[in-house]
Amino acid sequence: MDNLQAAHFLIRKMTADDLNIVLAWRNHPDIRRYMYTQHEISMEEHRAWFERSSQDSRKHLLVFEINEKPQGFVNITEISSGRVADWGFYIAPDAVKGTGRRLGKAALEYAFNNLNLHKVCGQSLAFNERSIQFHHGLGFQQEGTLRDQHYDGENYHAVICFGLLSNEWQPEGRGQ
Repeated sequence: MDNLQAAHFLIRKMTADDLNIVLAWRNHPDIRRYMYTQHEISMEEHRAWFERSSQDSRKHLLVFEINEKPQGFVNITEISSGRVADWGFYIAPDAVKGTGRRLGKAALEYAFNNLNLHKVCGQSLAFNERSIQFHHGLGFQQEGTLRDQHYDGENYHAVICFGLLSNEWQPEGRGQ
């Protein structure tokens, strides 16, 4: 992570100019295998999703940059009037070690400080150990397990549910 120490980090709103790179990340086999929908997404489907989502004030599509180079995507969707939101994310498959943690911290800072959220919720397929450890590392509490919740076309998988309250968020001291 030493090469990230002096880097400049930014989280910004996704634009149409980001469509190609975000789609390439999303369709990468190492990303796609952990998603609820695992088919390869076409540019037409991706563009339609972006246009729909961009019109929805509850959805916040964000790109995480390191030294002005896109390195990850975050989707924060407000699910209630009580300032509660779900999040999802992925990083560039070739991102350097430590990028995910930096993305997580920047996204949560945005969620709690810019969007003034009370709670951020996450989900992970039970076989995605890295995502489970990632959530715990950022301070999320495991709030439940939805047994056999997701069917991938061949097998059922449990979904692990996480939550982080704004008063629990501690950006400093959660690893750099």
